[in-house]
Amino acid sequence: MTSSHRLRRLPALPVAVVAAAVLSAAAGCSPTDAKASVTVPSPPSEEAALCGALHEELPETVSGLGRSDPEPRSDLTAGWGDGAIVLRCGVPRPPAMSDEESLGAEIGGVDWLTELREGDGPRFTSTYRKAYVEVSLDERFAHDATPLMDIAPAVKKAVPPSL
Repeated sequence: MTSSHRLRRLPALPVAVVAAAVLSAAAGCSPTDAKASVTVPSPPSEEAALCGALHEELPETVSGLGRSDPEPRSDLTAGWGDGAIVLRCGVPRPPAMSDEESLGAEIGGVDWLTELREGDGPRFTSTYRKAYVEVSLDERFAHDATPLMDIAPAVKKAVPPSL
């Protein structure tokens, strides 16, 4: 049975499959101590309002890491574990969503595009939602997509499906 929330182009994969793919891709990468700067997105006002609602729903801890929002403070960004997990809401549609070879997963009732990043952990972007929510994980989570299980309920509640 196909759900209207399933990815059409991107196959929905179980968390374990995504974690295995992420682990395989990261096996040859060496972690760095450099932190990327967080750019605050500038979405249209309707998306910004959804992101503000999401900000209110986000958990205080993700994968056991406490909330530590990045600078500059914004309702469009959030973080946990001093940059280990960074969320940006209202980002533009990633070009990889047009690539039929892209990895996709349904995690916590939300469909996610999975992008593997060399020298860092994966980046996930919600799909088929009225605002794109991006979650970047650092090298500590190179093998682990489970932080999305803590974030997905807030995304599901605050950012309605676009289908």
